[in-house]
Amino acid sequence: MRTWIRDPIAVLAERATRGIVIEGTRIVELVGASGPSLTAHNTFDASRYVIIPGLINTHHHFFQNLTRAHPAAINKELFPWLKALYPIWGSHLDRDNFRLGVRLALTELLMSGCTTASDHLYAFGPDMSDAVDIEVDEASRLGMRIAVARGAINLRPRDGGIADERLMQEHDVVITDCERVLAKYHDASPGAFCTVALAPCAPFNVTKELMIDTAALAARHDCRLHTHLGETIEENDYCLHHFGCRPLDYIEQLGWLTDRVWLAHGIHFNNDEVERLGRHRIGVCHCPTSNMVLASGICRTKDLEDAGAIVGLGVDGSASNDSSNLMEGVRHAMMIGRLRYDAASVTHLDALRWATEGSARCIGRDDIGRIAVGCEADLAFYDLDELRFSGAGDPIAALVLCGAHHADRVMVGGTWRVVDGMPIGVDLKRLRHEHGAVAKSFLAGP
Repeated sequence: MRTWIRDPIAVLAERATRGIVIEGTRIVELVGASGPSLTAHNTFDASRYVIIPGLINTHHHFFQNLTRAHPAAINKELFPWLKALYPIWGSHLDRDNFRLGVRLALTELLMSGCTTASDHLYAFGPDMSDAVDIEVDEASRLGMRIAVARGAINLRPRDGGIADERLMQEHDVVITDCERVLAKYHDASPGAFCTVALAPCAPFNVTKELMIDTAALAARHDCRLHTHLGETIEENDYCLHHFGCRPLDYIEQLGWLTDRVWLAHGIHFNNDEVERLGRHRIGVCHCPTSNMVLASGICRTKDLEDAGAIVGLGVDGSASNDSSNLMEGVRHAMMIGRLRYDAASVTHLDALRWATEGSARCIGRDDIGRIAVGCEADLAFYDLDELRFSGAGDPIAALVLCGAHHADRVMVGGTWRVVDGMPIGVDLKRLRHEHGAVAKSFLAGP
């Protein structure tokens, strides 16, 4: 069956179009002025909507929404923030409240227009050996694509780490489970709904051996690698003190400077490092909202792109962002980018590109993130009926400049997953109640 999505207000596509024809899960035609050349069995009137590719979130920590605006952590920068929250997560995180955190994060993302989400999962409580399975299950229930980043922390405080030991796993346990989830969930085929990356948390939270062994494992399985890097000046200082070199030099020594890698944040790179990242075609996930909340700095997005690196977008954890709204992140990316560069150098189209095509390339996909023939039919539909859009001239620019906050409809693989602003099959009132109830336990402190 083919469906013609006809006559939208505007479409962010590779060329001007009067609509999109979908067959199965994929886009099969961008419609010209004379109408579709393929016979359409169904027609959807999109005359209310601005359509963009489904947004792709390339860095998150789903569980952190259990400690949003936590009194122990507000108004702190990254290291003090982490030191305040790690003991709280270590005391309270279990598989049941973890599942609710995952469900809430994915639902928020979906409602904002996000169709693919990557979670950097590094915290494993004692009863959370199946945490990856929980994430895949929750994404499947919502009909979203997920790029699981199977992470870990294993550097104990006595060895220089800053995390809570209750969230750690031993090296051999991590590697064994990485093998398991790769075999069970990693799907490298076009149209895949689940992929797996290996993602030790950060140089200050994992051992050198784990970084080396995950890189070797990723090479054997041809999967992606992900970690935090270059987020703060304190991280630079930590690496210089403990390893005698800067963070990028350290991961290069461990076999991580390859085109299968994407990094979270990537703020504090010097000119030489920017050039090296570009030369190796490494991805950088820009997390503007989190970077502003934690006062970490501003990613050099345009410099990285000019050097040949790939720039994607992420909301980061919902305790450093306090939101899982990727459309909001698009606006923030444009605004903070203009503070580093200027108004002409960072446009709304740049920010949208980072959240779609750039993000897709970060996680190793070329079948999503674009409205083009052959790509998956992952689409976000926004109407302009709200007061915030009244008077807007350019409808695509209006989404970013006027601050679109939620999608009215979202399609993933040709199937509606959000209709009239509501995610299909989700009782939002119940989710809010259940999640809020377990989150209260995290206010008790360590």
